[in-house]
Amino acid sequence: MSWTLAGHPGFAGVRGPVVVCVMDGVGLGRRDASDAVWLARTPHLDWLGGHALTTRLLAHGTAVGMPDDTDMGNSEVGHNALGAGRVFDQGAKLVRRSIASGELFEGEVWRDLVSRVASSGEPLHLLGLLSDGNVHSHIDHVFALLLRCDRDGVRRVRVHALLDGRDVPETSALQYLDALEEQLAKLSDGADRDYRIASGGGRMKVTMDRYGADWGMVELGWRTHVRGEGRGFPSAREAVETFRDEQPGVIDQNLPAFVIVDGDEPVGPIRDGASVVLFNFRGDRAIEISQAFEQERLEAFDRGPRPDVAFAGMMQYDGDLHVPRRFLVEPPAIDRTLGEYLARNGRSQLAISETQKYGHVTYFWNGNRSGRFDEALERYVEIPSDTLPFEQRPWMKAAEITDRLLAELETAPADHVRVNYANGDMVGHTGDRDASVIAVEAVDLQLGRLIPAVERLGGALVVTADHGNADEMYELDPRTGEPRTDPDGMPRAKTSHTLNPVPLHVYAPGLELRLRADLERPGLANLAATVLQLMGYRAPDDYARSLLES
Repeated sequence: MSWTLAGHPGFAGVRGPVVVCVMDGVGLGRRDASDAVWLARTPHLDWLGGHALTTRLLAHGTAVGMPDDTDMGNSEVGHNALGAGRVFDQGAKLVRRSIASGELFEGEVWRDLVSRVASSGEPLHLLGLLSDGNVHSHIDHVFALLLRCDRDGVRRVRVHALLDGRDVPETSALQYLDALEEQLAKLSDGADRDYRIASGGGRMKVTMDRYGADWGMVELGWRTHVRGEGRGFPSAREAVETFRDEQPGVIDQNLPAFVIVDGDEPVGPIRDGASVVLFNFRGDRAIEISQAFEQERLEAFDRGPRPDVAFAGMMQYDGDLHVPRRFLVEPPAIDRTLGEYLARNGRSQLAISETQKYGHVTYFWNGNRSGRFDEALERYVEIPSDTLPFEQRPWMKAAEITDRLLAELETAPADHVRVNYANGDMVGHTGDRDASVIAVEAVDLQLGRLIPAVERLGGALVVTADHGNADEMYELDPRTGEPRTDPDGMPRAKTSHTLNPVPLHVYAPGLELRLRADLERPGLANLAATVLQLMGYRAPDDYARSLLES
């Protein structure tokens, strides 16, 4: 194949940079009291709606490689689609297929995990996010692993259950824990079986850090899951109920760590001879705990004695770093991304965001690839995120990102720029509608700074989002469409992503451009070809078509 991009037959390209602005978690909602995007004052987004080419894109379900259109999108698959220009089957779909076919259990990795505990007598440990959110994991996958453990003669299993409340309703943990306990009890009724929950905690407090933002979460997870250290309870249900009584209003993602004990002893520390499966399929929040299990030397925290275990991830979370070394399902093989084509054609690129989304405009945009394609042509800039709760600082680092971006454009303009503002997503996940309104307004303020900068440089500004979140801040009854309410009659906060489409604005001042009218279901994957056209190139034949007419 040739990496050389052909010139676009009908458009020579803009003179300045093509800037893609991803407003993370800013979708198009119902335009009512549940919609923080609509409630926000957004003069610059409104201006783009009247002066730029404007449409909406699908950012969920099959449009981004999820199993079906009831599956919400997420930042990982959204940025994969944005950067790849094509739709690849994603983790949830790949794992479901591998389980259904039996392929997952026929491989050498699964057989070794089972063999290890058969000879040692130690439990097989399952660690991950317990919900059906289908963003990082799915409880059905856990049940399938448990059933196969029983079928393969695994005598002892321990589950380390991280609680969600972020991709699912914010206080739904007990429904998943109860379902898991029921399944474990059924299996433990069999001859010589001992299957139990061993530990847990809220996903935003324990284990599931990303991008090195807070290794203390991983250290706490290590002490909780591996060493069995922490506050003990006779059951996970009692732990959750106790924390809720002690901290009225606490939501699942923020629940403290807990350890299940029998008397005074933890029921499931991870010891030499054990096998461990990290059953999350999404990579960003699985890499650090994988490194804690696998790396010979870890500088982030003191692990103490590292147990000699057989460790495997549901998938490989970073193909370049080979984390983890062993995994159960092959990840999507995303190749020939927009970033690689531009690098091979000598075009400079700038990717910038704060820590919370830095990996999305780099690693995920580049097809789950760490590093740069060309060190001389690519600049990656990370603005360190705050560690305070996002609802307390809903502006996050939006202004600092723009400060640095404008400085970069003044001193060394890049041909293609991608920037992510994390506010709509990270604040939306807290369930705080009023803070989410401020978050959206903070992003809109930055658009007011980007628009004149792009005009001055003779470039094009493409504004979109990777999925919805702040656009639907209440849980809605699917039958009536009305908000669900709590016992006090107040709307129940929604903390998960949405199924709503996302906006797209293409602003290229002084150019005669029109949107295509013949695309039936335009989605995020169409953006890469659109960027290439704005840069004067014809997209590869298998890319989703440009949103612009030729």
